[in-house]
Amino acid sequence: MPEDKNLPVVSHTGLQRYLQEISQFPLLSREETEELAIRYNETDDPEAAYKLVSSNLRLVVKVAMDFQKYWMQNFLDLIQEGNVGLVQAAKKFDPFREVKFSYYAAYWIRAYILKFIMDNWRMVKIGTTQAQRKLFFSLNKERKLLESQGFQPDTKMLAQRLHVKESEVIEMSQRMDNWDVSLESPVREDSNDEQKDFIPHGGPSVEEVVAGREIRQRITDILEDLKNSLNDKEQMILQTRLLSDEPQTLQDIADTFGISRERVRQIEVNLLKKMKKYLEKEVPDIKNFFGREEFKEG
Repeated sequence: MPEDKNLPVVSHTGLQRYLQEISQFPLLSREETEELAIRYNETDDPEAAYKLVSSNLRLVVKVAMDFQKYWMQNFLDLIQEGNVGLVQAAKKFDPFREVKFSYYAAYWIRAYILKFIMDNWRMVKIGTTQAQRKLFFSLNKERKLLESQGFQPDTKMLAQRLHVKESEVIEMSQRMDNWDVSLESPVREDSNDEQKDFIPHGGPSVEEVVAGREIRQRITDILEDLKNSLNDKEQMILQTRLLSDEPQTLQDIADTFGISRERVRQIEVNLLKKMKKYLEKEVPDIKNFFGREEFKEG
């Protein structure tokens, strides 16, 4: 992998020197990137991985700049962590999913930079395990709920409501009392982001999220093309019933066109079959994404 090659080392001697070094690596076209990604995926060729990573080092700097306001110490720390994320992206990238590498890599870069920031912020240490983070949010929420109902939440009451030991409530309360900042406080005076936005949570992996978003966008584009081949009734069912956040009823559509509710249902069934056939033709791997959490996200 790229670590074995002569990539520039992010040291504390100066950002300008590092930027000059990475500017020596040529940028690649999308076609060249895809070719290298396929080569590395199929042969584990370290030279392909090296070129893939080195050509995207400037992307790391660009992404890291978005987080500079959250890390007021050495900016090179963020670049170093982002580079690790870039290497991981090269290792895990699947070139056959038709996801652009730079788009995919950006998520890994952000993930590693965020992890670095979180690991080095004292407030994140309040929950070192998933169970502790879950208790923190539950405890905070339950306290506010009880207070809004006129109760003075004590340790025993909170433990009973949350089905945990009183000792766990006491320990978490002590951690909360020792905070330097509130999770509801802004990261900076000029920022709308809150401290709690940087606490990690479980969920799909980075590559699953990226692939899910890509496939959702492709489906959206394909359905737009499909609309051109639909008649008025099918277009209305697609737009106001199948794709709407607040779908109309069969009767509403029936009244609009002056037809029976059963007839609208039949049109909808045929439309769903047409959509399924069209999507499977345009996106052969669509079955691998339906029903998955990362596909449902957003």
